[in-house]
Amino acid sequence: MTISEPFNPPLYLRNPRLQTFLASFKMRAAGRNPMLDDSRRIILETDRGVRLLCAYAKQKRLRAKGLVILIHGWEGSADSTYIRTTGRAIYRRGYDLFRLNLRDHGPSHHLNRGLFYATLLEEVHDAVRQAAMMGEGRPVFLAGFSLGGNFALRVARRCVTHDIPQLRHVVAISPVLDPDKATDRIDADRLILAYFRRKWARSLLTKQGAFPLDYDFRPALSLSTIREMTDWLISRHTDFSDSRAYFHAYSLLKGAIFDLNLSATILTAADDPIIPVSDFRDLRLNRNTRLVIRRYGGHIGFIENYRLSCWYENQMVGLFDRLL
Repeated sequence: MTISEPFNPPLYLRNPRLQTFLASFKMRAAGRNPMLDDSRRIILETDRGVRLLCAYAKQKRLRAKGLVILIHGWEGSADSTYIRTTGRAIYRRGYDLFRLNLRDHGPSHHLNRGLFYATLLEEVHDAVRQAAMMGEGRPVFLAGFSLGGNFALRVARRCVTHDIPQLRHVVAISPVLDPDKATDRIDADRLILAYFRRKWARSLLTKQGAFPLDYDFRPALSLSTIREMTDWLISRHTDFSDSRAYFHAYSLLKGAIFDLNLSATILTAADDPIIPVSDFRDLRLNRNTRLVIRRYGGHIGFIENYRLSCWYENQMVGLFDRLL
C-alpha cells in the first residue's frame, strides 16, 4: 500500500528551486494550528544520557487513531514550516503528534555538550522508541524529511535487530541517500548554499555560546562552502579522516535498506536540486518498501496550488488511514 495519486502543480509552481524554498516559507504555516495549541514540550533522555527536546500533542476531544512521529531535516527543527503544516494536517485527522528535535536543532544546543553528527543513529532510535511508547499500544507511524528521512529509514533498518513493536510504517520524504553528492550539489547552487550556510553558522555560534570553553568555530565560519566547513569540523572533533568518510558512514545507497522488515514509503521528486533521482532508481528494495517518484516537487516541496498547500500531507494521512 502506497501513495498513488498524481502530483501536477500549475506551471508557475514547477520550478524545483521555488518548490524547495516554499517548503520552508513561513507564511504557509500561518493560521490556527490545533496541534500547536495542544502541544507540550518535553525532554527525552536516552539510555546513554543524551537529552533531546521534543513536542507532544495529544488529542483532547477524541481517542487518537494512532501516533505519528515527525523528524525534520538538517538545520531545521520541530518548528520548521513543513513540520508544522504536516503536523497540523495529521493532527486534524485524529492522530497524536510527536515532533522530535535532533541534537543541536531548535532551541536545544545547551542540552548536550557533544556536537550533532548525522551518524548518531542510536540516540534517535531510542527517542523514537520512547515516543512510540506514548502511543499507549496504538499504531505508530514515523515520517522524516530530507536528513530526517535518512534517519527514519536507518531507524527502520535498526529495527531489524532492535525492534520497536508499535511502529507500523515509515515514510521518508526526499531522504538524503548520498550526503557526499548532496553536499556537492548544495555547494554548486549559490542560493541553496547561502541558505544552509547561514543556518549552520547560526547554529554553530549558538553551540559555542552554550559551551564557550569547549568550542571556537570562528575559523570554520570563515570558510565558504559546506564541504570546507564539514572537513574542518570532522578533522578537529571526530575520528573520521575527512568529510567523505563521514558521509559514507550514513549513506543509504543501492542495497543499504534492502533488508527492511517494516513497511516503508519513499517519496521524492525527479527534479530535486539536492538529491539526484538516479540514486533512488539504483536502490534495491524488497516488497516491504515502495518508492514513489514524481516529476515535480523540488526538495520536500510538493506545493500544489496558489494557496501554497502541500500535496503529500493529505497523501500521507490517507496512507496511514488505509494502513489502519
